[in-house]
Amino acid sequence: MTEASQSGDLGRNLVDMARRLGLSFRRGEVALAIGVISILTVLILPMPGWLLDLSLSLSITLSVLILMTVLFIEKPLDFSAFPTVLLITTMLRLALNLASTRLILEYGHTGTDAAGAVIQAFGGFIMGGNYIIGLIVFAILVIVNFIVITKGSGRIAEVAARFSLDAMPGKQMAIDADLSSGLIEEKEARSRRKQLEGESSFFGSMDGAAKFVRGDAIAGLLITAINLIGGIIIGVAQNDLTFAEAARSYTVLTVGDGLVTQFPALIVSTAAGLMVTKAGGEGTTDKALFGQLGGYPQALGMSAGLMVTLSLLPGIPMLPFLALGGLTGYGAWRSSRNQASRAAAVVQAEADVVSAQNRKEEPISTALQMDNLKLELGYGLLPLINDTTNLRLTEQIRALRRQIAADHGFVMPAVRILDNMQLPANTYVVRVKEVEAGRGELRTNMLLVMDPRGEPVDLGGESTTEPTFGLPATWIDTGLREEATFRGYTVVDPTTVITTHLTEVIKDNMPDLLSYAETQKLLDDLPKANKKLIDDLIPARISLNGVQRILQTLLSERVSIRDLPTILEGIAEASAYTQNIMAITEHVRGRLARQISQAQTGPSGYIPLLALSPAWEQNFHESLVGQGEERQLAMAPSLLQEFMVSVRAAFERAGQTGELPVLLTGPAIRPYVRSIIERFRPATTVMSQSEIHPKARIRTLGQI
Repeated sequence: MTEASQSGDLGRNLVDMARRLGLSFRRGEVALAIGVISILTVLILPMPGWLLDLSLSLSITLSVLILMTVLFIEKPLDFSAFPTVLLITTMLRLALNLASTRLILEYGHTGTDAAGAVIQAFGGFIMGGNYIIGLIVFAILVIVNFIVITKGSGRIAEVAARFSLDAMPGKQMAIDADLSSGLIEEKEARSRRKQLEGESSFFGSMDGAAKFVRGDAIAGLLITAINLIGGIIIGVAQNDLTFAEAARSYTVLTVGDGLVTQFPALIVSTAAGLMVTKAGGEGTTDKALFGQLGGYPQALGMSAGLMVTLSLLPGIPMLPFLALGGLTGYGAWRSSRNQASRAAAVVQAEADVVSAQNRKEEPISTALQMDNLKLELGYGLLPLINDTTNLRLTEQIRALRRQIAADHGFVMPAVRILDNMQLPANTYVVRVKEVEAGRGELRTNMLLVMDPRGEPVDLGGESTTEPTFGLPATWIDTGLREEATFRGYTVVDPTTVITTHLTEVIKDNMPDLLSYAETQKLLDDLPKANKKLIDDLIPARISLNGVQRILQTLLSERVSIRDLPTILEGIAEASAYTQNIMAITEHVRGRLARQISQAQTGPSGYIPLLALSPAWEQNFHESLVGQGEERQLAMAPSLLQEFMVSVRAAFERAGQTGELPVLLTGPAIRPYVRSIIERFRPATTVMSQSEIHPKARIRTLGQI
């Protein structure tokens, strides 16, 4: 029983080992590793003749398979593993060359079958009994492979790699431009970038792989010379053969060995040449070749006429040239008919399109579509899209969208970037809903320098005006950056100039850009914890349009709406006793007192204030007429003029001390005071006492 149990365990172990071994071979990486190790083993250990025959047959089969694969692929990247395959097959041929050399030099004196039947068959077939002819044919074959095919394919691979790398920035710029303009999505952009990287890596690898092909051809020549000369010396000096016997035997073996290794090398070299020459075309090789070579009936007709003319000359065999002339003429006739049918099909297709357009006009609604934000560039500014020295314009705009969302709670619409050939070369235009909202001129290879004090810049360069704030500025060369920084000037690159201008345009137009749909999206994106509040509030107590108007009013004074739950809570509280949008907005501003106070706190840690005097408070209260939504300010023009003069004087006095104060009013009149202030000082902030947070530090600079 014990011996039977041991036998059973041994059998199960053997079965388990066989199963694991089978699973290992099914894994491709294990099989490949074993194959590479086998090639390296051949370089050290001798190989019997029958195994050499099998290996040489495998080498020929692999080379034919590679050539057929190259012929049938649609584009080069479909066979991106070609450089690796080329290296492995080259190593295989060199290993087989070494193995056959060992057999030839060791057993060549025994006869032409010393290195296996494959080498003997190739040598005998090519030589035909005359080893001089065999040597000449072999030499011609090697010369064709070495000088024509490998050299040409290596040069094409080198040029293709160089052109592919040179074209990368332009292709990358086109991808980024399509992504920024919304023509493609982020997934498609990533796919195109990955394909672009694959092309560059592939052609770079092909440039290096071409050196393997050329080195293989050189190694074949040297090994053949060594086999022939060394074999004759060994046969005459060591094996007592006559020179003629040694020459005949070793020449047959050497030529056979050279042919059986150079023939696969020639096939693989041809495949490499086809691969690199295919770089500019699409489709399989036969479509590209026959579709273009046979696509011109005039060329085929002229060739047919020449063949027929040559067949009639004295001494020229008529039948071959006449037959070729007839076939070429038939090809010209067929090509002409195909072109005529294709032209008729194109005309018919155009007629069908025109007929369809006549039957059904394009919807007029397509002409009504517009872009919320558009950036038009003159052709001289297009390099900014792919600026590699700084952040590209598209990347800065992407960062700008995040910054505005974080600062103002407003999701900035996508910016469509496009070139406008009607603009001057260095001009850009920012459009909001197809209406021009900003314009400027840039110098792409220069830097814009400004003095923070508003004084002219004392540096050599081109004087200009900063397009966003209208400050005096100067365009300088990039080499003067350090000197300008040392003098305390503000230095910005052209891309930052556009981004800054775009930022101010967006901040000025946020109320217009916050549409009904965007408002709904902001509410939909809130956490689920706020869903109950939204359901109770909209539309029972206020409409979505009312919420939109409140948010637009806050954004018009650059109050962040990022804390949307607090804003909705304030709307819910105020809507319980009023439906007046202005009154609800003022209540919401009171709920946002902490945020507004923090935003107006200066570097010194306090809010600088200019308070409205009780007299002016009384004047504004007395000038309000109407009730509810109809309430409005009706102040006498002379009194308004006096108020504006007083405000200007007070703010100028505060500005001389280096302060940028906030105008403080009562809650009831704050919106009306703001409506007057924004006409002549739009950047001035107007706050009410209810918006001053209890923990905020304040400093009163004066009174109006």
